[in-house]
Amino acid sequence: MSTITPNALQSQRPPIIPKPFNANQPPTIRLYPLSNYTFGVKETQPEEDPSVMARLNRLDEHYANHGLRRTCEGILVCHEHNHPHILMLQIANAFFKLPGDYLRPDDDEIEGFKARLDERLAPVGSIGEGEKPCDWQIGDCLAQWWRPNTETFMYPFVPAHITRPKECKKLYFIQLPETKVLSVPKNMKLLAVPLFELYDNTQRYGPQLSAIPHLLSRYNFEFVDENGNVVAATPSAGYAGDVKPQIKHLAGGGDDDDVDMNADAVNVKQENGVHN
Repeated sequence: MSTITPNALQSQRPPIIPKPFNANQPPTIRLYPLSNYTFGVKETQPEEDPSVMARLNRLDEHYANHGLRRTCEGILVCHEHNHPHILMLQIANAFFKLPGDYLRPDDDEIEGFKARLDERLAPVGSIGEGEKPCDWQIGDCLAQWWRPNTETFMYPFVPAHITRPKECKKLYFIQLPETKVLSVPKNMKLLAVPLFELYDNTQRYGPQLSAIPHLLSRYNFEFVDENGNVVAATPSAGYAGDVKPQIKHLAGGGDDDDVDMNADAVNVKQENGVHN
């Protein structure tokens, strides 16, 4: 079976079509090309904590005052060369994280999450004209990660001996519209990272981010070109032509346009455990 749709197929030997293989499949997700989106830069958003220890201390204070800390992050997906790419933030050329943050104690989960996404990615000034605040399509909750104690590591389960975990982080699928304007703080970079780069790459991205390809494997995707035509679809979507997808630096990060591909793996692991 071909991943190229019939209207885009140029071969004189059409593929053999097997019997349906989509029982109990979630709805097919339509992905739009990276070129459909506009990216800008906005004012710096300094980190709240100067160190990992300071962040853990603040987590202790939050738990003492408000109980379990709720954190929401978004998996925003587009495509390049018919391969899914995840929009991800990079901080200090080392730390990778998904857009989102912890919710304030009195926030509603979904509305508070939308507000946190706006803080990170909503455009400002003239580039944001016509964009509505909190205009995000929050989809399925794909994963829950738990922090048992005030420590750096999180787990996709609550250990048996833990009755009062300190934090729960949810990863939500965010359905991107056909076009959208996004802005990233000057001190961060917005990257489009292909799924194959994340897969089985815990050394660089940590367990949470490297698990994203597994989380998205439940979906079938339709890949739409700039003219609105569906040109490919999963299963097994391949590259378009001989161009191999790669990480793309979309916005932010000052004058340094090179993505640091040799970040300290230890820092990355700490970031995926604490900073996110």
